Amino acid sequence: MATITRLFDSHTEALDAVAELEASGVSHDKISIVSNNADNWHSGSAGGHKGPLGDHNGDGENDVADGAGKGATTGGLLGGGAGLLAGLGMLAIPGLGPVVAAGWLASTAVGAAVGAVAGGATGGLLGALKEAGHSDEEANVYSEGVRRGGTLVSIKADDAERDRLEAILNGKRGYDAATRGEAYRQTGWTRFDPDAEPYSTTQISEERARYR
Repeated sequence: MATITRLFDSHTEALDAVAELEASGVSHDKISIVSNNADNWHSGSAGGHKGPLGDHNGDGENDVADGAGKGATTGGLLGGGAGLLAGLGMLAIPGLGPVVAAGWLASTAVGAAVGAVAGGATGGLLGALKEAGHSDEEANVYSEGVRRGGTLVSIKADDAERDRLEAILNGKRGYDAATRGEAYRQTGWTRFDPDAEPYSTTQISEERARYR
């Protein structure tokens, strides 16, 4: 299976993309979402959140739980229920600050962060993206995108489905690593730094405005 990932500048666009993927027949266990939560768009409480797709009610298990390794923490990430978005939970991994996530990539990121502490491997989201089959360059761009306020949607897809699923993500304003990486490099960026301070809400607003 191939891994298809796109970066969205807003969580609303990403949530819309996830809904369309599921409506097109993609099983929610093949989809993952990792979204910056610096602006607290998702409370992580039992009340869930209200977005453009309606109410996504939590079950009380989305509160952040203590985890091992460099601030890696996870709540109710894998209980997809009726769909991927029903399982959204809080997650904290190095260099990103608060994020909201669900699906296989989120759980891999937590495992990678713990493994990095234990054995010096590449941890967090960067390690998870590489494990999923992305190149070092792609993983760095996508990790930086989340740090700057973005949302990743990743899909495990058969080769025969690749073109159709890429078209759905692209149609919802999803950016690939080559496109956004070039924009980052024009500002002097070289690679994702997991030890860097997370972006502030002001920096994130400025970053999103840059691509409108």
